[in-house]
Amino acid sequence: MTSITTAFNPAETDVTPALPTCMSAEGVSVFYSGNQALFDIGLNIPANRVTALIGPSGCGKSTFLRCLNRMNDVIEGCRVAGRITLDGENIYARGIDVVSLRARVGMVFQKPNPFPKSIYDNVAYGPRIHGMAKNREDLDRIVVKSLKRAGLFDEVKDRLQAPGTSLSGGQQQRLCIARAIAIEPEVILMDEPCSALDPIATAKVEELIDELKERYTIIMVTHSMQQAARVSQKTAFFHLGYLVEQGDTEQIFTNPGDERTEAYITGRIG
Repeated sequence: MTSITTAFNPAETDVTPALPTCMSAEGVSVFYSGNQALFDIGLNIPANRVTALIGPSGCGKSTFLRCLNRMNDVIEGCRVAGRITLDGENIYARGIDVVSLRARVGMVFQKPNPFPKSIYDNVAYGPRIHGMAKNREDLDRIVVKSLKRAGLFDEVKDRLQAPGTSLSGGQQQRLCIARAIAIEPEVILMDEPCSALDPIATAKVEELIDELKERYTIIMVTHSMQQAARVSQKTAFFHLGYLVEQGDTEQIFTNPGDERTEAYITGRIG
């Protein structure tokens, strides 16, 4: 990559440099059998940050999230217009390998959904099908590393052959996170990852999210404004299929620029 160096005098500007963009949406609209669900969404997702998508139920948050790894492709009658890029490449361009895309953009769902396999095989599944391990030793290393990153290894190291479904709800969700990061994605999508968990398990997952952002870009739908305020650095507010406002989380929650955002945050709508 060619680099360009220019003279720079810090005294000339006090503008904070923009964070590098990992994913970007331009003019994204979504239609379900002719009914429009999203309207002309434009959003930049900064790398190695947590971006929270907030808004009332049915406002389009999860629909937009599913656009980012083309999960909407499996919904009959769904059509996506506009442009979404990952590292500058249009993920809806003709010839894009959707399987490879979903390896780069992993997903953690609302309810923990471990495979009906052992804890070990849940984490090993992705690396196996993507040919990431040359031998069992490589696979063991990936499984252990992923479980450690997900903050679960110490709790399960003596029962890796036990069913993933034997774990508690919070442990199952961290297992699903370990499964997602085992294939080394660039981006992790999370669709209300704590909505089915108790407060203690939620706190552990939130702590994990804070650690994971050092290595991954995280985009999270949450129904909890308190959670968005705790874990995200960027927030986007959706309402009735429109992206109303986006910005730094602190600014969105303390000094929103749109009266609809303020009404939602203060509980007058939603």
